[in-house]
Amino acid sequence: MDMKRRSFVMTLGAAAAGAATASAQQPASREPVFRVSRANSIPQDRVHPLDRALQIARDGLNNIRSNVRDYSAVVVKRETINGTLTEPEFMFVKIRNRKVVDGRLRTPFGVYLMYLKPSSVKGREVVYVEGKNEGKLIAHEGGMKGRFLPTVSLSPTGALAMRGQRYPVTEIGVENLIVKLIERGETARQYPQITCEFRKNAKLKDRACTVIQLTQPEPVSELEFNQAQIFIDDELNIPIRYVAYDWPKQPGARPGVIEEYNYLDVKLNIGLSDSDFDHNNSAYNF
Repeated sequence: MDMKRRSFVMTLGAAAAGAATASAQQPASREPVFRVSRANSIPQDRVHPLDRALQIARDGLNNIRSNVRDYSAVVVKRETINGTLTEPEFMFVKIRNRKVVDGRLRTPFGVYLMYLKPSSVKGREVVYVEGKNEGKLIAHEGGMKGRFLPTVSLSPTGALAMRGQRYPVTEIGVENLIVKLIERGETARQYPQITCEFRKNAKLKDRACTVIQLTQPEPVSELEFNQAQIFIDDELNIPIRYVAYDWPKQPGARPGVIEEYNYLDVKLNIGLSDSDFDHNNSAYNF
């Protein structure tokens, strides 16, 4: 299988992870486990590794825009907010990709989120549809707060919606992540100190993956990571994990996680409809 077909990059920001199913069953509590076979690196050729990675990303972006209408997944994310790494959040997500035909918006971007854990947010639901509800998301809280607080409409980039988040809900999803990763890859390409490696035979849960890894030994660019990894599902041909690490605080210390997004139990082109992104859906609890 050639590299373009195998690798559909999502890193060169939510979001969204294999212990739950598309029916929103709660996943296991353990964090995602991954393994990388360092001895089985893909041989380098005369093409700069970052150029290879960027081409894979651009091909992947074209593919998702042409062939992926919608999908469901369980997203597991961790983010460093104000210097503190959050505990893993598990969300069942439905995402419908934006589609433009002949220069006109045919299908607006749509998101539905239902938080599975931790218990403090379990049951929170969020719906956002591009161009609907005056550009606002609709949400209700989970956990104990959800028993007392009403459903609200919020600006996706407002203070309440952004509390505890690195990115607004408008930037969640595989396509948006690929776009950001291409931007970061183009920035990294300007700095010869930043290296790029390809590795096969990695595992994310039970999924076989190819990994693209960027390393910035010293801070030389506006990119804030010391190391970033993108896991590409070899069967689905989509990125299912992105994680960025900070520089260790001291020699020999483990690097801290800046941001981590895992897309598990991904199901592509499942035929989502307008009702999946309607807060009046009787299956939801708005």
